[in-house]
Amino acid sequence: MTVRTRFAPSPTGYLHLGGLRTALYTYLFAKKNGGMFILRIEDTDQEREVPGAVELIYKSLRQAGLFYDEGPDVGGDYGPYIQTQRRDTYMPYAMRLVESGAAYPCFCTKEELQARRDAATARGEQWKYDKHCLHIPKEEAMRRMQSGEPFVIRQNIPLTGTASFDDALYGHVEAPCDTLDDNVLIKADGLPTYNFANVIDDHLMGITHVMRGTEYLSSAPKYNLLYEALGWQPPIYIHLSPVMKDASRKLSKRYGDPSFEDLLAQGYVKDAIINFIALLGWCPDVKKYGDKEFFTMDELVEAFDVSGLSKSPAIFNTEKLLWFNHEYITRMPFEDYLAMAAPWFDKALAGKNIDYRRLAELMHTRTELFSNVPDQVRFLAELPEYDAALYTHKKMKTDPAVALRALTLARPVLAGLKDFGEESLKEALMGLAAANEMKTGQMMWPVRTALSGLASTPGGATEIAYLIGKEETLRRIDKGIEMLKGLEEAH
Repeated sequence: MTVRTRFAPSPTGYLHLGGLRTALYTYLFAKKNGGMFILRIEDTDQEREVPGAVELIYKSLRQAGLFYDEGPDVGGDYGPYIQTQRRDTYMPYAMRLVESGAAYPCFCTKEELQARRDAATARGEQWKYDKHCLHIPKEEAMRRMQSGEPFVIRQNIPLTGTASFDDALYGHVEAPCDTLDDNVLIKADGLPTYNFANVIDDHLMGITHVMRGTEYLSSAPKYNLLYEALGWQPPIYIHLSPVMKDASRKLSKRYGDPSFEDLLAQGYVKDAIINFIALLGWCPDVKKYGDKEFFTMDELVEAFDVSGLSKSPAIFNTEKLLWFNHEYITRMPFEDYLAMAAPWFDKALAGKNIDYRRLAELMHTRTELFSNVPDQVRFLAELPEYDAALYTHKKMKTDPAVALRALTLARPVLAGLKDFGEESLKEALMGLAAANEMKTGQMMWPVRTALSGLASTPGGATEIAYLIGKEETLRRIDKGIEMLKGLEEAH
């Protein structure tokens, strides 16, 4: 048997992180077992479809490195891979079920259904469809369908017994039939519901293993009744625990939780997101991998096993993701870092003559998140307003008086430098400190403060002076001297 898995999203917006994890696990399972990974677009709920969402799904999966073997935009032997393009496929199977008694046409209007639902609520009962149309004679039902009267087709759930299925993670699951509703299989617009289309499509596409969220655990018994009625072998089910924001709430775009696209836009590294998502609800074999946390995609394929999946909900820990991201950035080849950082440098430094390569060397291990980079380097473009208290540093043994002396000494020396490279700057400032019996920090800290206006910066005095250039260095030192003289006069 060739393993065939599928990821079947609805095009209702961005690829949320729970969906990304399902796609990732489905991909890993297929590749680990030498199988095929299929993308199917389940767009039968036309009212909720978001324009452009299908293309966004393609883009997100490509960005994530989840390349499908079959799908709407790559083709395959089992297409079409978009459900609305398969709309003529479903009715014949629904009519097969009607013929066998496993389904029936229903002509109840929305108003009639609502009235019966309200009556059940008034009696304190939970509403489910009451099989009102089940007993319409078949000939009459066919005549009404052919006459153009609106109808749906409902599954005929037995009134007694149990419906069950076996899950690779949760084991044997069953539900009393009298708790299950006669759900709609074909809607009034002729399109199938998700519950029906996924059964038909999974069978026709030869899907052997279905991975999806635990929210479908309660529906799976009904799916198996359909498989039985059609005489088909159901796939192997693997239901996945949810990804949670916290102990009580699932991740949801509705509550402002980020999508995969959002995280990429915020400057998270794709590989870091995938590695982090893989470990949300799955643990590699401890005997083989110990406490290893960092995996390439190929290593994830090799390590992935259903036995490592957890039944417990996984908590999405943003701090852990940020840590992963920082580690990935730090380990990234320098040229890759420079290529990713340059557009973020541009957001703060566009039009400034800044050596991006040198700046990237200073920023590489300091970058946790690329979207923070513009704020971290903006001081190079424009000196921020700052307080003279920054010049006081106990460890460096500086105060405003020491700082004023340091800047006053440094100004003419820096103005006289023909070579404004880092080595020349360092040699000049350290020599100046030694010649005036000052500690190195008593020279470097005031200069760095005057050039940056910040308590913490990528690089020190010489690196910053080199990056902003001679003219801007002197201008900022003059401003520092002016500030410190004003402070001295005030006292």
